[in-house]
Amino acid sequence: MNRKAIILSIKGFNLSKEEESLIKDEKPWGIILFKRNIKNTKQLIELTSKIRKSIRDPLYPIIIDEEGGRVSRISKIIDTKKFSQNLFGKIYSKDKITGKYLYVEYLKLICNFFKISGININTIPVLDILKKNTHKIIGDRSYSNNIAAIQSLGKICINTLRKSKIGSVSKHIPGHGSSNLDSHKKTPIVENSYQNLIKNDFRAFQNINSHFVMTAHIIYKKIDPFNVCTHSRIVISEVIRKRIGYKGLIMSDDISMKSLSKNLLYNANKAIYSGCNLVLYCGGNIKESKMLINQVNKIDDFTTKKTSEFYRFLR
Repeated sequence: MNRKAIILSIKGFNLSKEEESLIKDEKPWGIILFKRNIKNTKQLIELTSKIRKSIRDPLYPIIIDEEGGRVSRISKIIDTKKFSQNLFGKIYSKDKITGKYLYVEYLKLICNFFKISGININTIPVLDILKKNTHKIIGDRSYSNNIAAIQSLGKICINTLRKSKIGSVSKHIPGHGSSNLDSHKKTPIVENSYQNLIKNDFRAFQNINSHFVMTAHIIYKKIDPFNVCTHSRIVISEVIRKRIGYKGLIMSDDISMKSLSKNLLYNANKAIYSGCNLVLYCGGNIKESKMLINQVNKIDDFTTKKTSEFYRFLR
């Protein structure tokens, strides 16, 4: 499969000629959409159709970061701001049967909209555990402070998306809940012991059936004191692959976030070198997109195999 190991973003509601040429000629692995790209249903359908027409691939990965709650990208069409993961976690904690039913019905409605509009991957569930010191950037994006509830609701989310033929991206592996900083702005350092993390944060990601996971831009000091997970061969290999046992595709969180201290190209290449299969760029700047895609390698054999498996799932 002739694809570059990067997921790009676009600037506005319509695909510019430069963006169209970039997708056609350079073939990024996928495109991620944000609120800046969504005006109404008709426009969104036209946008996703044009993206797929540009690359001549009817199953081309088009991703959205739609969690509900504060992370609501489709709010101009469907207002999901009240439906945070934490809301469903609270309902589930009081009544598991009702909580599961309501969550599944909500997810089915959102997935139906994705199917109509041409989106086939959503970056949920958020499996970060909510703690006393958890930064508000996670906050109500987390289901709960209870690991069992997070695992149950996470599986419900992934399985519901699977039934609707929508890929899921579990995040932020191996856990953002112990961070008291916003990784969009600074580099969080987690001091917890390896054993403590295994029993808590890392445990939430075990036995997940998600096609993809997204890394945390966090330094776990007792495991790798120098590198955030996204740039750590130790964390990706020893924790995510071996300890957690994740066998799918690993994508980085946004390489333009301030928690990664170097330039975009360094951030992208080091993420791939460290074990990320795909890098994510959310800035939507065409010059930066061109620079990155010209320098980032094509996907490797493992990523090609897993992408083919995902395409078979979509069919």
